[in-house]
Amino acid sequence: MRRRNKLILVLSLLGVSLIAALFLASAFGAVSISLPDIVKMALNKVAIFDFPSTWRAAEETIIFQIRLPRVIGGALVGMALATAGVLFQGLLRNPMADPYIIGTSAGAALGATIAMLLPINLAFLGFGLVPIAAFGGALATVFLVYNLARVGGKTPIISMLLAGVVVSSLMAAIMALLISLSDRLQLNLQSVYSFLLGHISVTGWEQIAVIAPLVIGGIIGARFFAFHLNALSLGEEGAAYLGVEVERDKILILSLGSLLTAAAVSISGLIGFVGLVVPHAMRLSFGPDHRFLLPAAALGGGAFVIIADLLARTIMAPTEIPVGIITAIIGAPFFLYLLRRTRKEYAF
Repeated sequence: MRRRNKLILVLSLLGVSLIAALFLASAFGAVSISLPDIVKMALNKVAIFDFPSTWRAAEETIIFQIRLPRVIGGALVGMALATAGVLFQGLLRNPMADPYIIGTSAGAALGATIAMLLPINLAFLGFGLVPIAAFGGALATVFLVYNLARVGGKTPIISMLLAGVVVSSLMAAIMALLISLSDRLQLNLQSVYSFLLGHISVTGWEQIAVIAPLVIGGIIGARFFAFHLNALSLGEEGAAYLGVEVERDKILILSLGSLLTAAAVSISGLIGFVGLVVPHAMRLSFGPDHRFLLPAAALGGGAFVIIADLLARTIMAPTEIPVGIITAIIGAPFFLYLLRRTRKEYAF
């Protein structure tokens, strides 16, 4: 009971950290706006209070129409990738697994590259052709990998990993070939580069309204698989002995993790390290119990990407650094520090 109360307290602190990161990232940018003013604006918007306006109308527009959608988009991306990382690491029983391990990134990148190649201007629910193609490419690749690995009604983990590696390599080669042969893609090379290294590309609330239900629903759904993931850590035979329908759960967990990853990729491109580092950092702090690991990773991932995106757009302003570079620079040393600080056997 004492440990449970401690874990609940830490989860509460992570939630507070996520909210603090939201407000902090909203305050800084090309135009700095004071935190008290942002809090007053937010409370006025939800009709809790009616504070007199001590800020300019333009500042309110910046917060609610430009900055806050991007910050919330970053939170959703971090929550989705970190949760997907926990799901894939638990499913594959592989500490090096991340949301992109079975080809999601390669499929998304190829889909986005093909979309940039096409002379089509398409917009649907606030999304252009590139994020739509990235979303579809990510899900299609996972479906392909799963079916290639499936043998006799079962999907061996090793076969899935190998199929993911092969399909990823093939799609990366096709993408490189398209870039080499297409003048249009070479002119848009900066856009390809931006997608591959990550960039929170949320331009309004319409995109948030589409992505938020997918991510929040996926995180809630993942929580229902906590027992199954704990059981799978014993191996497939051990999980089956505990009453887990292993093959059915493989499909469901794989689908859920892939949906979360595809949703994140559609508004951020390929942001690395979040789905690898955050789950491990939380595992080192909380232990391997997925009942606490899943919500902790979601909260930690959201705060991590918000801060990384804040640094990406302010540290060398007006030049914006790809978010993936920031997540790698922060994530790798922090993970190594946690690993060294524990000085005990790693529990997976």
